[in-house]
Amino acid sequence: MPHQQPTEDGPTSAIPTFDLRRDGYAAIDWAANYLENVRKYPVMAQVSPGDIAASLPERMPERAEPFSSVLTDLEQVIMPGITHWQHPRFFSYFATTSSEPAILAELLAATLNQVALIWRASPASTELEQVTMAWLADLLGLGDGWHGHIEDTASTSTLAALVAARHRGGRNAVVFSEHAHSSVEKDVRILGMQARKVATDSEFRMLVSGVAEQLEHGDVAAVVSTAGTTSAASFDPTPEIAELCARHQVWLHVDAAYAGSAWACPEFRASQAGVAQADSLVVNPHKWLLVPSDCSALFTRRPEALREAFTIVPEYLRTDDEAPSLSDYGPALGRRFRSLKLWAAMRCFGRAGIQEFIRNSVRLAHQFAGWVEEDPDWELVHVSLSLVCFRRNGSDEENLAIVERVNRGGEIFMTHTRLGDRIVLRLAVGYLHTTEQDVAYAWAVLNQQPG
Repeated sequence: MPHQQPTEDGPTSAIPTFDLRRDGYAAIDWAANYLENVRKYPVMAQVSPGDIAASLPERMPERAEPFSSVLTDLEQVIMPGITHWQHPRFFSYFATTSSEPAILAELLAATLNQVALIWRASPASTELEQVTMAWLADLLGLGDGWHGHIEDTASTSTLAALVAARHRGGRNAVVFSEHAHSSVEKDVRILGMQARKVATDSEFRMLVSGVAEQLEHGDVAAVVSTAGTTSAASFDPTPEIAELCARHQVWLHVDAAYAGSAWACPEFRASQAGVAQADSLVVNPHKWLLVPSDCSALFTRRPEALREAFTIVPEYLRTDDEAPSLSDYGPALGRRFRSLKLWAAMRCFGRAGIQEFIRNSVRLAHQFAGWVEEDPDWELVHVSLSLVCFRRNGSDEENLAIVERVNRGGEIFMTHTRLGDRIVLRLAVGYLHTTEQDVAYAWAVLNQQPG
């Protein structure tokens, strides 16, 4: 049946025509105003589960609405349910800061809407990603011999590494620390592999003896060594683990999702020891390198292993282009233009600007740690880079009550964890515009008496 063309006197189209300039200027103004005034919001959303959903219609509109209505509802309905990760007093989880150049680059990437299936589908996206990852390797002092590409999060980057490890050796167990990020265990579960957790020492580092014991079984596909654990930013003994992995021909994956960004500063590269012997490494620029989520850098010294594990080329993607397709190195076929925002941040801040930002984050965390250490009512448990673990002298219940009190107050936002057999509080510094006054304010809020 031939395709029917619409007639001029037919019904008006339901597809609206948008004014990108008008609405775009309004959206940029909203974004700029938000970043300029973010301090006026409570850091953690002060809503209950279901509140936002209850404020929204059950069904989408039948007819088109103007974009201005979206901005109105964003302000009135959505914003009360936003926890403000870009607030200078967001001290929770880990550093995860964006920046103005990367925000604009994200807009441009969405405008171009590249889907980098293969090189031909987006030559610029493919080649800019290769160049930007080379820049990143140089910034972090990784040396030569690394192949890099970008995944969405460390969960996917680690998944890709474990797939390659299993595909290469056919083994089915993964060894990791009891303090490794939970995504490692989730990835193992997804793959149907066996999880082998290893205990840690008094500094929360994976015990080498425990790794050695597991490798003696002969069924280990990979060991995950963490450089900067989630709970305490502790560093597993990667050099010793690398030696064991080489001896047993086991894939070594290093999770430096948070702490790897600190390697931009030469004085923080001691924790990089042993990484040069790893088979793969993940660093998340969306945590501490000034780009919005998601942007996870996966490096490998064995790109051929990833290609063997992931390359499937259907007929409709076959070409005679002599160029790599980055989809051959990970799970995703369609790949976003993530490198554009990382490229923009690296250009607009430069090496010196990134280093100054990271050093300032570490300085503020250690200043806070000094206040804790000097106060007899508090105990400094562990400090590493821009993360401080500490607790009020008292019971676990009292410390949990402090976290709940300060978060519900909305003035700061932080989390707790368990180290050993005790609850400790975590203060993570890492937002671009956090100041000494913000850290001092957090200390004052923590010391307020309830009532």
